[in-house]
Amino acid sequence: MSKIALVDDDRNILTSVSMTLEAEGFEVETYNDGQQALDAFSKKLPDMAVLDIKMPRMDGMDLLQRLRQKTSMPVIFLTSKDDEIDEVLGLRMGADDYVKKPFSQRLLVERIRALLRRQDAMDGNVVADTEDTKVIERGDLRMDPLRHAVTWKGQDVSLTVTEFLLLQALAQRPGFVKSRDQLMDVAYDDQVYVDDRTIDSHIKRLRKKLRMVDPEFSAIETLYGIGYRYNEE
Repeated sequence: MSKIALVDDDRNILTSVSMTLEAEGFEVETYNDGQQALDAFSKKLPDMAVLDIKMPRMDGMDLLQRLRQKTSMPVIFLTSKDDEIDEVLGLRMGADDYVKKPFSQRLLVERIRALLRRQDAMDGNVVADTEDTKVIERGDLRMDPLRHAVTWKGQDVSLTVTEFLLLQALAQRPGFVKSRDQLMDVAYDDQVYVDDRTIDSHIKRLRKKLRMVDPEFSAIETLYGIGYRYNEE
């Protein structure tokens, strides 16, 4: 049974999310602020932490910085901020994914499961070999789903789970068009409603991150009114 730490100063979120996770078979510990969580983690680390960014005493960014000095355990940020700078900074500091408030708890559960599977692979535990776990190599792109690792021209690219899933869906079949609806099905639970602009925003951030390592990156093509495709040439 995996132990999940929830760190948030909103008691309603702590209560509702912990009930959902416990119903899914997880062991859950809750903390009201970063300092309280850090004190507890110094005695025993959980398998994963879900952190709010804005908290009293010690915020999520500070807590993540302290954690990355001694552990690589998966960390998801819960954030109501819509500031891309915070997202990029958090990922560079070592966050694994973001879920923005208000959020679907089913979506959060799926993100947690995905990151725990990745951690199992990194720890050497056996994971079934499927189409979604095979290493993908497309020209200058290399993706390792089990380790959630992406490189472009040999340089590491830090992606959220959602961005990774979208890139994986496109790269699995180069040249084939994926509609926005198809990409929504890949990235989100079928109970979660998102509109076209959400997928467009993810693709925009995905391109931006790849262009940070290669300003000439153009492998993700937009077909206006239709969707997106991956072109490895």
